[in-house]
Amino acid sequence: MAGSGEPETSDSLKAFGALLKVFRERAGLTQEQLAPLVGYSVQTVASIEQGRRFPQRDFVERAEEVLDAFGALRAAARHISRRPGIATWFREWANLEEEALNLWTYECRVVPGLLQSEAYARAVFRSRVPALSDEEIDNRVTARVDRQRLLRERASTGYSFILEEGLFLRRTGGVEVTGGLLDHVLACAQLRNVQVQIMPQQQEDHAGLGGPMQLLETPDNRWLAYTEGQFFGHLNTDAKQISAMIQGYAKMRSQALSLRDSMSLLKRLRGEL
Repeated sequence: MAGSGEPETSDSLKAFGALLKVFRERAGLTQEQLAPLVGYSVQTVASIEQGRRFPQRDFVERAEEVLDAFGALRAAARHISRRPGIATWFREWANLEEEALNLWTYECRVVPGLLQSEAYARAVFRSRVPALSDEEIDNRVTARVDRQRLLRERASTGYSFILEEGLFLRRTGGVEVTGGLLDHVLACAQLRNVQVQIMPQQQEDHAGLGGPMQLLETPDNRWLAYTEGQFFGHLNTDAKQISAMIQGYAKMRSQALSLRDSMSLLKRLRGEL
């Protein structure tokens, strides 16, 4: 699954934007008048109408109510095919996440997207080389934050994360951003379906030296794996390789700090900032 990481437009996204404009004009509102009514900036409203920005769920609901759109906007939003802000190669995996029974993630480079605070996600995207435009950063942050609804909406899905302690010691984005990140991860870890374990900075025996991985169980109880490089992602369906990755992940669970000790460490790191 290689390809460009740039989000692309689609006819369905343009159609939604055109429909939004029709109902806005029908209501006798300008973009400037609609923006505060839906709780978004004028620039965001304009971008959505032009088919350049994906409408978040709460935007659709507020616009539906404010514009008395007969359910048309809500129905159109369900058929938008574009996943803006999500790299092309990641979209198939993102779709699988929506129905997963279990999702296990080991990460040593950056905190996984499902656990990132908005400020941390923005800092990560701002560090990209070559630099992204402000609109590209906004789109990607929006998409990343929107994906996090899965943690709460899919309460029956089991989420397991093993994170290297060094991800927090790095202080990506600065002290304030790191503090907010730690608070956010601690809050996510309180969800009944979310487990967060920390791999300590000093660990002589480590089963994850092969690099980051994600493992996912589908509704028909098949396991899939996903790994990612700088310019591509790979969805792995090879049963033998996936079995080896599951074994490695299971061993990392025993090597990482316990759930209780992991929370204690994160709280200590928060207090040291």
